[in-house]
Amino acid sequence: MKNQKPTTAVALHYDGKEAPRITAQGTGELAEKIIALAKEHGIPLQEDVALVSLLSKLNLGDEIPHALYTAVAEIIAFAYILNGKIPEGFDSSSKQTTDQAVE
Repeated sequence: MKNQKPTTAVALHYDGKEAPRITAQGTGELAEKIIALAKEHGIPLQEDVALVSLLSKLNLGDEIPHALYTAVAEIIAFAYILNGKIPEGFDSSSKQTTDQAVE
């Protein structure tokens, strides 16, 4: 039987105004409780071992660092889509090229 690393979970809160913040984190049994609570409340989950590894080094209440904005923004956008929401100020008729979006 393989030795498996304990599960790690990090929860983020995003209010649409400031950078997302770490609201819960843990490993093992605590991580399982965080995941169960998210499922119970219909909060979308995303598995990304590398991102969780980086986020788990932050403290509760910390804003995510600028270097992780893109990765976290993709997850938040996915969660919005799953919930049938459109972010405030989003204009779906706007067509940007990749170069414009990266500037």
